[in-house]
Amino acid sequence: MRDSAKRAPRQKPPPAAAHFSAAPAIAEEAALWLAYLARERRASRHTLDAYGRDLSAFLVFLTEHFGAPPDEAALKALAPADLRAFLAKRRNDGLESRSLLRALAAARNFLRFLEKKGLARTDFFNAVRPPKRPHSLPKALAVADARDVIDPEQRAGEAREPWIIARDAAVMALLYGAGLRISEALSIARADAPIGAADRVAILGKGGKTRTVPVIAPVRAAIEAYLALCPYNLSGGPLFVGARGGPLSPRIVQLAMQRLRGALGLPESATPHALRHSFATHLLGKGGDLRTIQELLGHASLSTTQIYTAVDKARLLDAYRQAHPRAD
Repeated sequence: MRDSAKRAPRQKPPPAAAHFSAAPAIAEEAALWLAYLARERRASRHTLDAYGRDLSAFLVFLTEHFGAPPDEAALKALAPADLRAFLAKRRNDGLESRSLLRALAAARNFLRFLEKKGLARTDFFNAVRPPKRPHSLPKALAVADARDVIDPEQRAGEAREPWIIARDAAVMALLYGAGLRISEALSIARADAPIGAADRVAILGKGGKTRTVPVIAPVRAAIEAYLALCPYNLSGGPLFVGARGGPLSPRIVQLAMQRLRGALGLPESATPHALRHSFATHLLGKGGDLRTIQELLGHASLSTTQIYTAVDKARLLDAYRQAHPRAD
């Protein structure tokens, strides 16, 4: 008997060579590059889709720029002016700095892949100034608001089954209490659930890197409350399941947060991912060590974590302006 409801969704493969506007050998290498990112680098589906679009746009530009699909000779002849023309074209297409930086990274990554095979060169990238990275600070919730979000009592009036409300509260408790991404929280298996004396959980994060994250008692209690109410047998499967017993979709968590925003009067910036930002910002505000916070978040670079120092300074300055009698 077919059971399509419980079957895991099949991911579509990376684009085939025919998808790319390039000489046959280069188009084949483009498909191999995306397959390499998926297999060896364990890139997410979202990253593969974005890089595939960026590379396709790059190769289409080169085809129009040179008047023919780019081959090995064309790629080896690329100069800084060609790259600047590509960035200008994408800027005119409406791409903002963040998307331009990703497009530049995709082109560089692909050409490095080819360079190892003697099919391209990348030294000209050093002569091109990349677009400025936008200065957007993550927006953390206030401590009281974060606590309300993970409190199932705040949703007591909703016409939803108690186990679903408890499930959503447990997921959000992991985001705020352990600093996890949604994908990381939903990837936890039932057998690995941090409950009882198990006060930590191993997480497979970005880039296929595993880190161990401590789980505080209130978060473990939220997971235990969910498990006590969940009507499904979760053995051998994921910790968090949807209404029909299949793997829980991140979209369901986002919708739950959307309902909470309305009920609690929170801004649009109050998203599930903002709970992860809040975890880092609140730890830093309490004197947490930046290097430790980096390890807890799974950031590859300390510079990524350092953005939270700016968030904390902004919060302190705002409090100063509101409270100090001479701040006007």
